[in-house]
Amino acid sequence: MTDNSSHANANARLFRSVLFVPGDKPRALDKAKDLGADALIIDLEDAVAPERKSEARRNALDALVRYKRHHLFTVLRIAEPGSPDLAADIPIAAQSQPNAVLIAKLEDPEQLSAVRKRLDDAGYHGPVWAMIETPRGVFNVEAIARQAPLNRLEALVAGANDLAEGLRLPEGEMRRSTIEPHLARLVLAARAMGLVVLDAVFNAYADEAGLEAEARQGRQLGFDGKTLIHPAQIYPVHKAFAPSAAELDWAQSVVDAFEDPANANKGAVPLKGRMVEHMHLRTAQALLAAALTDE
Repeated sequence: MTDNSSHANANARLFRSVLFVPGDKPRALDKAKDLGADALIIDLEDAVAPERKSEARRNALDALVRYKRHHLFTVLRIAEPGSPDLAADIPIAAQSQPNAVLIAKLEDPEQLSAVRKRLDDAGYHGPVWAMIETPRGVFNVEAIARQAPLNRLEALVAGANDLAEGLRLPEGEMRRSTIEPHLARLVLAARAMGLVVLDAVFNAYADEAGLEAEARQGRQLGFDGKTLIHPAQIYPVHKAFAPSAAELDWAQSVVDAFEDPANANKGAVPLKGRMVEHMHLRTAQALLAAALTDE
């Protein structure tokens, strides 16, 4: 029998804003705890230069221990499965016991199982997240997601920069629209297996309007939230992922319709010229709950 409790716990949280914090930046690590992001990813991978990896691991261990005192949701991003750095990253996960471990550049179910075993052997038995950021990773994302119950996989994270490079896409404003079908595959795989799914970072951290537009697009695609590279991106992303006033009005009207005694025991009820069913009620309840959580 599959235990889906970890998936339920993960999906009960808000993951609108998930901020990457480089492990080799002590000041950034110290400030991160007070920024208000829904989750923090302490990064030992791309954001850290090779010569600073050891320093980043020490900083990450210290920061993760401190963050627990502040009840923050913390994630440790470790090296990709084939990297020689992985052997040194895994003990940091075992010692610090973050809320999740993010595996960089995961490309197939066999890699997921292999890293899961190495984490277990080291003493980390918590959830893992998978960074899907290569053409091969997207190609295999459904197979990776299907292995979630066996490997305590709780989230898929899109990596658009590496994906665009792997697809040989030219720089420019068309990059995002070109990879939308691939991002949608992540959302579909995540929803099929009850996983959290996070949109990729937006590189132009000073472009608030562009960020908010991309975050709204991500929400339309079905993402739970967005990964961030700068503290200034937190508020615009929260704004983009918040239910609109019109959505909340609709949600309340659906709940009210089903609570009307005249509609007791009905599977579908009329509302403003259309029929709404229990699936609409579940969506409405989730929107209202999200609005309450955000207050």
